[in-house]
Amino acid sequence: MTFLRSALFNAVFFGTTFALSVYGIGLLIFAPHRLAGLGTFWARLEMAALRICCNIEISLTGREHLPAEGPALIASQHQSAFDTLVWLMLVPRCSYVVKRELLSIPLFGRLILPSRQIAVDRAAGATALRGMLRDVLAAVRDGRQIVIFPEGTRAPPGELLPLQPGVVALASATRLPVLPVATDSGLCWSRRAFFKFPGTIHIAIQPPIPPGLPREALLERLTQSLSGGAAALVRPCG
Repeated sequence: MTFLRSALFNAVFFGTTFALSVYGIGLLIFAPHRLAGLGTFWARLEMAALRICCNIEISLTGREHLPAEGPALIASQHQSAFDTLVWLMLVPRCSYVVKRELLSIPLFGRLILPSRQIAVDRAAGATALRGMLRDVLAAVRDGRQIVIFPEGTRAPPGELLPLQPGVVALASATRLPVLPVATDSGLCWSRRAFFKFPGTIHIAIQPPIPPGLPREALLERLTQSLSGGAAALVRPCG
């Protein structure tokens, strides 16, 4: 049954993503201001498909830590493609910090920057960091919620990779509190996996880390918050 449910979801996911990407190319030409709304619709559609096809629910705690409006800096664990979808429906004006390689995806990649996402070339060093900071500050002035994965790549459930310096640079430049987010999404939807296992994906928004901390203090606080939050979420799917 899990195989059939997973196959159905994968067909829906890739089919609707392709169809909406084609539609998005039309919006890019005639109504680019509507691309952000299309992204939110896409995320809601895929989350509904995940629930219906795979019997996967979402549990969100700590929402009171998100500001009611205006900019925010969200530092989330990253275990699954789920994490690159869900914030589009959790905050009103989401801007992900994503790797530049995604821009090369046919059709879909052309919509990433026009939909107000922020791409960074991880091989370009200081030049990439300056470009990312410029784009992030523009997003903050626009009142957007910035989502960064501070580990830099997907990690297995229960494992926290060393945090990358980008989150420190963003916290320093934006002067925003850092909102740590723990998740166990990889238990139900693991990295590059065909199978999606029924269960509940937990997203736990931790208390904000105040701005102005030195680099090492911020990394230590963020590591402790993510580790502690993740430890409380060990509930296997399946």
